[in-house]
Amino acid sequence: FQIISEIKARCFCPTLVTSTSWESFSFVGQEIRITEATDCFGAVVWPSALVLCHFLETNVRQLDLVDKNVIEIGAGTGLVSIVASLLGARVTATDLPELLGNLQYNISRNTKTRCRHPPRVTELSWGVDLDRHFPQASNHFDYVLAADVVYAHPFLDELLATFDHLCSEKTVVLWVMKFRLDKENKFVDRFRESFDLEEISSFPSWSIKLYKAVKINGKDI
Repeated sequence: FQIISEIKARCFCPTLVTSTSWESFSFVGQEIRITEATDCFGAVVWPSALVLCHFLETNVRQLDLVDKNVIEIGAGTGLVSIVASLLGARVTATDLPELLGNLQYNISRNTKTRCRHPPRVTELSWGVDLDRHFPQASNHFDYVLAADVVYAHPFLDELLATFDHLCSEKTVVLWVMKFRLDKENKFVDRFRESFDLEEISSFPSWSIKLYKAVKINGKDI
């Protein structure tokens, strides 16, 4: 409960009501202002993103993101990618085409002149044209970040294929998931078939778990 209270304290809402929905967060000693779109699941900051940001910030020495190649899938509002960028990583933030405008706006607004490496925003539709957009020969990601990408959608097979495609044997996946339905449990079981999965933290009151994973040698989906 103490950790959850600490994570919640990183978020505060503006006292001035405006026509634009936004929230302010404090990570890495910086104020981060995030514009949301309440009519779209992908453009809202969910608790899983806060958990992952808190983990990145409080494990700086262990992770050492400086100059590391990092990709976030399902970046949504961009909060996680922004925090990783502020920590010195070379970040590629990805999501569906219809979310890229808001994603680019948030990332540009919060990283310009603040980051060692300007983050890149690009389209990634899970399982679609992966070889063309992200050729495996040039994929050298140190970390794959994912927050709340598993929920009641029909693209779990494509999501699993995307994880597999982006990861080499040296890539570390940091993945935070909220458990809602039995589909989540089944996805975790399938994920374990190709990845060595370790539970790092659990937040029962939010039904959230934080995982660390690496690809099993020689296993492809």
